[in-house]
Amino acid sequence: MGGDYAVIALYIAGMIGVGWIGLRLAKTKSDYLVAGRRLGWFMYSGTMSAVVLGGASTVGGVKLGYTYGVSGAWLVITIGIGILVLHAVFARRLVKLRVYTVGEMLDLRYGGSTSAISGVVMWVYTLMLTVTSTLAFATIFKVLFALPNWAGIAVGGSIVVLYSVLGGMWSITLTDIAQFVIKTIGILFILLPVAINSAGGFAGMRERLDASYFEFTAIGGSTIFTYVLIYSFGLLIGQDIWQRVFTARTPAVATGGGIISGVYCLVYGVAGALIGTAAKALYPDLGNAQDAFATIVERLLPTGVRGLVLAAALSAMMSTASGALIACSTVSTSDLLGKLGLKSKSGEGEVTRNRIATFVLGVLAIGIAMIVDDVVDALTIAYNILVGGLLVAIIGALFWKRGTRPGALASMIAGTLVVVVSMITLGMEANEPIYFGLGASLVIYVVVSLATPRTPAEILTVWTRRLDGSAVAEEEAAKAAVS
Repeated sequence: MGGDYAVIALYIAGMIGVGWIGLRLAKTKSDYLVAGRRLGWFMYSGTMSAVVLGGASTVGGVKLGYTYGVSGAWLVITIGIGILVLHAVFARRLVKLRVYTVGEMLDLRYGGSTSAISGVVMWVYTLMLTVTSTLAFATIFKVLFALPNWAGIAVGGSIVVLYSVLGGMWSITLTDIAQFVIKTIGILFILLPVAINSAGGFAGMRERLDASYFEFTAIGGSTIFTYVLIYSFGLLIGQDIWQRVFTARTPAVATGGGIISGVYCLVYGVAGALIGTAAKALYPDLGNAQDAFATIVERLLPTGVRGLVLAAALSAMMSTASGALIACSTVSTSDLLGKLGLKSKSGEGEVTRNRIATFVLGVLAIGIAMIVDDVVDALTIAYNILVGGLLVAIIGALFWKRGTRPGALASMIAGTLVVVVSMITLGMEANEPIYFGLGASLVIYVVVSLATPRTPAEILTVWTRRLDGSAVAEEEAAKAAVS
């Protein structure tokens, strides 16, 4: 294991070192929250792929492959579909808006304040998303050091909090690029072929496993449909994803880089399911399917190579955890604390406030992860709340001019409450909560919007000018003229 320790130690030292580099780059609010809106297509594509493919997509994806076979790929495939649709349809508009949060977009479209309620929903989502990847650290550190779950969570979570606090989005972007490369090599080019070959290839796996393991819909039509609702739609509206969109240098960068990222996600999803299927063929009697990833890495790979693959898994977890953490911090400072009048007047003060928020929320996420025991369940909770509470109001903002602020607020409240109550009564893994939540949100949005006065024309005019980029272009031209 000495070689594994050396590889992991180098990886961790590298992540912290990049955090220090980010500290020098993050001088303004824009630097800290959206990397100065300066990313080109390669960095954009890499960091987008890194943030969406975390612990749930890696450890959870292999777990689903172990349980259901190739159809276990659907969770990550629907994430890839969401990324593709987001960048093919919405990304250009979002870059032109030049905002920091989903709540700011809703305020701009509906007028008045909607971000207090949307901010609470988004805060819960981003916090729980941070928890899912922080929770997954336990799997890796159990293999490496035989640490109990709580200790592995504390170690991995502390590293993420440290480099995220230091440089914000610049640190996260730089670490994400390194993590993207490491997990591509470790998961796609090392673990996938080794696992399939060790299981006797596809022929060997077919001999050992039931035929359902090779049916692409074996996981169930209702589950696939639910994944589409939760993850594909969730990827369209999540603060962690939008915040990455805002880092693009131009709308064209966002569109092209995002489509590349979406295709990468589809490949990653199939790879994880195949690794899980191979693990089932090799080790059919594991007590917990969530241990499939760690087991196949520990038993099949030699020292040093094993460390690289475990570093790849850590990369997946850390990239999503850090992205969700900075998103949660942004929502807290921009949408929630900002509504209480707790705003800093200086740029340096804003960066300091965001660093403090990132640290506090990181500690909170580590604490919650120590008491949650299933990474996929935690991810489901996060996306149920996000989609049930905000999807209708956001899609309505972009495509239905008759939608009003009272309609949006009512739909957010109704959808969130119905989802939460349904999860409590029917169970966290039930498919119905998202159906009920979306249905309630849609009906309330339409009825209340039609029953209330239209959004004032002056608000829609400002919205339209921001959406087509003309307002921002005029602002930048005015600044250039003054300087």
